[in-house]
Amino acid sequence: MTTDSSNTTALHTAAAQGHVDVVNLLLDIDPNIAKIARNNGKTVLHTAARMGHLEVVKSLLSKDPSIGFRTDKKGQTALHMAVKGQNVEIVQELIKPDSSVLSLGDNKGNTALHIATRKGRTQMVQSLIASEGIEINATNKAGETPLDISEKLAMPELDSILKEAGALHSQDHGKPPNAAKQLKQTVSDIKHDVQSQLQQCRQTGFRVRKIAKKVKKLHISGLNNAINSATVVAVLIATVAFAAIFTVPGQYVEERTPGSSLGQAHIAKNAAFLVFILCDSLALFISLAVVVVQTSIVVIEQRAKKQLMFVINKLMWTACLFISIAFISLTYVVVGRHEKWLAVYATIIGGTIMLATIGSMCFCVVRHRLEDSKMRNIRRAETLSGSFSVSMVSDPELYGEKYKRMYAV
Repeated sequence: MTTDSSNTTALHTAAAQGHVDVVNLLLDIDPNIAKIARNNGKTVLHTAARMGHLEVVKSLLSKDPSIGFRTDKKGQTALHMAVKGQNVEIVQELIKPDSSVLSLGDNKGNTALHIATRKGRTQMVQSLIASEGIEINATNKAGETPLDISEKLAMPELDSILKEAGALHSQDHGKPPNAAKQLKQTVSDIKHDVQSQLQQCRQTGFRVRKIAKKVKKLHISGLNNAINSATVVAVLIATVAFAAIFTVPGQYVEERTPGSSLGQAHIAKNAAFLVFILCDSLALFISLAVVVVQTSIVVIEQRAKKQLMFVINKLMWTACLFISIAFISLTYVVVGRHEKWLAVYATIIGGTIMLATIGSMCFCVVRHRLEDSKMRNIRRAETLSGSFSVSMVSDPELYGEKYKRMYAV
């Protein structure tokens, strides 16, 4: 059975969702998977009991009744988890195999009755005190009985229920017998909390590093795809620009005439043709330059690759602009004087589209640079103040719906 980073199996997920058919199917395949605990020590039975899925709990206990005694890293059993909810039937199912589970305490000495009282679960308390083998006056490590907890939290209804069942106060009324014991308990609690926080920090750091590696891999893949695409586009532009010079409208001079030479285009003296020749040549040689660079230079370092791609990308913008101007200038020759409005129409449409496209891309690049500068300033300021993580989470402009980052090369 495969697990994720938190050691969660498919059985955990099915139990959490209450899919009893899936749970039964997985248990039939391998009953031992019910013993697999997550990183926090919680088994499938812990999850099902806390979520209130009665049928799942019954299926798990039928396969292995002893699983009810498994504890998590807080020392809590599935019964401790069940009394935090509202399903009394689950509590009864967990007690049926062995009622001694009622006397088990967690790392702080709290039994299921302590937990139910602290959570204010009246029905749970009534169900527990009616169970055979319940220790109604058990004390936790703080010296508290369930009645002490009930009175401390000012719950009169629970007070009366517990007192009717014979509940008593501890000898010191819920207080540690002396200052030394209280100090020891406080230190123990602090130590436990610190260890728990350190463990969570380590897990978070591991996940962040893993995500960072994936993001870096995606970034490198994106750069490689952009480089390959730029090479293909450069070859296409060079091909079109090279072929265009030999297929110009009007054909060529085939017989020598005064003022012309063989092979000369009939429209060679046209101003539009001169613009075409100039822009077509620029597009051709810019594209060839890009092809030469792309096929001759191998860049490994990511930052250098990004800088190279930035320059090549801008050259491709320029080549596309020049090939567009070459096309528009040639339309003035093709349509003739009487249909010149067609060439004007092509100029307006083409100019609008190209200028809007390149203008938008320039805007994206400028905004990207400004965002990067802003982020660097924030990181620098937060690093100095030592509160970077808190500020980043609290700034909705940076990671909320309004902050949609676009990466422009």
